[in-house]
Amino acid sequence: MSSLRTHDDTWDIKTSVGTTAVMVAAARAVESERPDALIRDPYAKLLVTNAGAGVLWEALLDPEVAAKVEKLDAESAAHIEHIRGYQAVRTHFFDTYFKDAVADGIRQVVILASGLDSRAYRLDWPAGTTVFEIDQPEVLAYKSTTLAENGVTPSADRREVAIDLRQDWPTALRAAGFDPLVRTAWLAEGLLMYLPAEAQDRLFTLVGELSPAGSRVSAETAPSHADERRQQMRERFRKVAEEIGLEETVDVGELMYRDEHRADVTAWLNDHGWRAHAQHSTDEMRRLGRWIEGIVLADDKDAFSDFVIGERL
Repeated sequence: MSSLRTHDDTWDIKTSVGTTAVMVAAARAVESERPDALIRDPYAKLLVTNAGAGVLWEALLDPEVAAKVEKLDAESAAHIEHIRGYQAVRTHFFDTYFKDAVADGIRQVVILASGLDSRAYRLDWPAGTTVFEIDQPEVLAYKSTTLAENGVTPSADRREVAIDLRQDWPTALRAAGFDPLVRTAWLAEGLLMYLPAEAQDRLFTLVGELSPAGSRVSAETAPSHADERRQQMRERFRKVAEEIGLEETVDVGELMYRDEHRADVTAWLNDHGWRAHAQHSTDEMRRLGRWIEGIVLADDKDAFSDFVIGERL
């Protein structure tokens, strides 16, 4: 269980789970500026710098901060570099998933817990594509308002579904124009680790009920961290942050639910009307040249997520 979570907690972009969207956007912003970038997100930096979620996430955009961390603690620096690389690889994987889905004729997309995901704006969607984004009302409002005020418009028919996924989101989704008889591409990225095990099962059950044959679903699984080793790394990073004057507003690890009874996503999907397969994130990181040698937990495969894709039978 997570010590910071309750069954009815809520958040905006500056608090709790909302701040993790800023962290992910910061990593995308850094990747986008690399000469060998795996992805290009021209809106990530804008969404981070306007969020007011604390100096730590903005610091991730600053190469001078990275140099200071490297000087103080090489292992902490490697961990930060790993986080950036992981987010780049994860984004690349799911971008490709959507490109493949629309190439197969799918024109209805649902992004679950969309956070600061900018795919509705930055991907080249075919004409007639509708992208539904489900998330907390204040998170969706921050993103759409910030981008609109800066002249950014969606590249698809983007529709907000402002609701907590623990509530009756299928009804809200239908009210926004979702058609359960049409093939759909679903995405659960950066989500499952913030759900209890039973909520994960319910989420995929509802997705299945709304998915005709030929629909697709993709997900990032919740890693199984070794708490003792994770805490050791947290303490090291906290000391480094204090040394260079950075304030960490939230411990992301404490927002996650660690449940030994959580279902294996690939197996669950294969048992419930889908044909699914998984790509381990560390393999994908190595394939794309973003793996960092010598990081904490590198020898513990369960500490890293799978990227799963399933097709409805």
